[in-house]
Amino acid sequence: MTEPSINKPDHRGLTHVLKAFQYSVQGLRAAFRYEEAFRLELLACLFMIPFGLWLGRSAVEHALLFSSLLLVLIVELVNSAIEAIVDRISVEQHQLSGRAKDIGSAAVFLSLFYVAVVWGGLLLGRLVE
Repeated sequence: MTEPSINKPDHRGLTHVLKAFQYSVQGLRAAFRYEEAFRLELLACLFMIPFGLWLGRSAVEHALLFSSLLLVLIVELVNSAIEAIVDRISVEQHQLSGRAKDIGSAAVFLSLFYVAVVWGGLLLGRLVE
């Protein structure tokens, strides 16, 4: 067994699971409260879900549509975490800080591109029928 980290509480078993859930809810609340991009993407998801129910014709298609939306939210959360860490370390301009933020932004962009490919492909297939 390894020694517990100074920065990590020593929760085990069900307590660990409950605490992890609690921290996740706190993270979602913080993202919703402080991150405009997360709120906008969440709003877009809420509008796209009903359209996805119509667009998808099978469980696999629904899974592709909705998991692509979920991926955007996940990547946005990671990007926001990276930005918060960089800003916590220093607010001064630094090449590596800018690079970290740009790479996070690029990840969000690619996840949005993936949504466009999945949704566009299924929509095109539906329109061509």
